[in-house]
Amino acid sequence: MGFFRNPEIKQSLKIHIVLAISASALGMVFGAETAAVALLTSILFSFLHFIITYRRYKKIARLADVIDRVLHNQETLELNEYSEGELAILQNQILKMTVRLREQALALKQDKVFLADSIADISHQIRTPLTSINLILSMLSQPDITEERRQQYIRELETLAVRIDWLITALLKIARLDAGTVKFQKDTVYVSDLIKKATSTLAVQMDVKGQRLEVSLEGGEKFTGDISWSAEAVENILKNCMEHTPSGGSISISASENALYTEIVIKDSGSGIAKEDMPHIFERFYKGRNSSGNSFGIGLALARMIIVNQNGTIKAGNCKEGGARFEIRFYKGTI
Repeated sequence: MGFFRNPEIKQSLKIHIVLAISASALGMVFGAETAAVALLTSILFSFLHFIITYRRYKKIARLADVIDRVLHNQETLELNEYSEGELAILQNQILKMTVRLREQALALKQDKVFLADSIADISHQIRTPLTSINLILSMLSQPDITEERRQQYIRELETLAVRIDWLITALLKIARLDAGTVKFQKDTVYVSDLIKKATSTLAVQMDVKGQRLEVSLEGGEKFTGDISWSAEAVENILKNCMEHTPSGGSISISASENALYTEIVIKDSGSGIAKEDMPHIFERFYKGRNSSGNSFGIGLALARMIIVNQNGTIKAGNCKEGGARFEIRFYKGTI
């Protein structure tokens, strides 16, 4: 019988036999009838013990079989019959384990779908400038090309190379943020220093486009965060504003601080955000109706990830007088 092949049952059987013999031997002191009663009582208790143990082992075996089928996605876990004693404790732990395993399986499935979609989006984003590069290279190989046209193509190649470099760098930053490997510094960041760092590389571009930058700060506004990553977020928002602001337009930055948060408001005098774009503006690879052909649709998504990871929020909207408006808040407490 398989039940009695179990080492624990074998050991228990030996103990019950020893106890029965000992009880019978002790009963002989008081006479043969006492010894017989002691022996029969021992046998009865041993029989009941093994019947109860056998039933419990059968339940455990059924439980193991159910768990095996659940792990192979063949059926749901029903443990209503295990409602007392150690089996109830085991049931509770198995339920927790099952829920956790299914959550992990669902998360892994979602990660795979997201990874596949991201790879497709990245491939599409990189393929566009690469196609342009291949086309320009074929034109450069023509023997009758003029020197002026050659220089023009070279400048276009440099521009496309910079775009690809920026795209790959931004995607690597997003990947690090997704993986949770970025450790943000918790320094005291003055908004004036943050704006200076974020706009240092944009001044020439704004001048070329004929755009004005208007900064309105008191000078003492500050928050706790990482100035380098925060400057990256603000720079991406400013680039988005520059893209949608016409020549001769303006971009303004203002800040304020109160007991709850430090707020930075960035506004432009462009066309504003279309109503249908508003719910998706911070989604990765989303390109709005008024986006230029040079847009990748990841700048605002990266900015939002950086801000949110520093206990902040960002909200987009339109100004009453026209143009887009971005409100960034860095909170002084956990939100």
